[in-house]
Amino acid sequence: MGNKRNELRENTNRSDGPRADLHLHTTYSDGARTPKEIVQRAHAANLSVIAITDHDNVGGIDEAVEEGKSFGIEVVTGVELSVALNDKDIHLLAFFFDHNDKKLLDYLSFFRYERLKRAERIVQKLNDINIPLKLDAVLDQAGVGSVGRPHIASALMEEGLTGTYHEAFLRYIGAGAPAYERKYQLSPVEATQLITQAGGLSFLAHPGKYTTDLELSTLIKSGLDGIEVVHPSHNEARQEFYRGVVDQYFLLECGGSDYHGGKKNDENVLGVYTVSLDIVEDMRNRLFS
Repeated sequence: MGNKRNELRENTNRSDGPRADLHLHTTYSDGARTPKEIVQRAHAANLSVIAITDHDNVGGIDEAVEEGKSFGIEVVTGVELSVALNDKDIHLLAFFFDHNDKKLLDYLSFFRYERLKRAERIVQKLNDINIPLKLDAVLDQAGVGSVGRPHIASALMEEGLTGTYHEAFLRYIGAGAPAYERKYQLSPVEATQLITQAGGLSFLAHPGKYTTDLELSTLIKSGLDGIEVVHPSHNEARQEFYRGVVDQYFLLECGGSDYHGGKKNDENVLGVYTVSLDIVEDMRNRLFS
């Protein structure tokens, strides 16, 4: 079994054989593609299993599940939540939960409301520094999705108030910039408990971006089920490091492209950052064995 798993891990980013991408965003948060379009693009990328992991929103899952049936693609329930640790914004991925769970839906509705209030505060701060952005322009960018800073950046571009998407973050709305506003966040324990009571598994998302070893240890103790090992921000050395952590603490691993499309310029990641179906089966077994 150990040799088989090592062989699977060595092939993590290869596209041959059935593969899964467990980190995809749609228009229900800050992605550029609808759930149907995501499934169609996943099919073109030869993916067999995908997870829709919109920020604070599960509204796109049913649409993706239905479209997946037409293409023979399994769509796993997913969501991405923000938690606060040492004044840092840390993201958790959840999988295989009941996306109709009332308590979860109530929390997500509250999170989306807080996102809207945050957007209002950011727009006011922009106006205070003579950047004449209107909230309606931001909401037009968000559409049915959970409004967030990517929509504000896009609105700034569309209105000709900034040159590029990334400039919007650097000059105006990124951490430390004049119009930055913190968002409402759960504690790691609260988030993992919310996911667990809905019948799901919780994973630390892309830890290589910002998580220290001490913070990683704290997050594991909060009740994590696993770690996102494969991610565009993780090179091979990072992947092997997190696999070592997974083995040490008897955790699960997941992975995916963190695909958004559109202005994030990540069209080339679909089908590249993937995990084997054995990884998905390990997750299922943890829940149902």
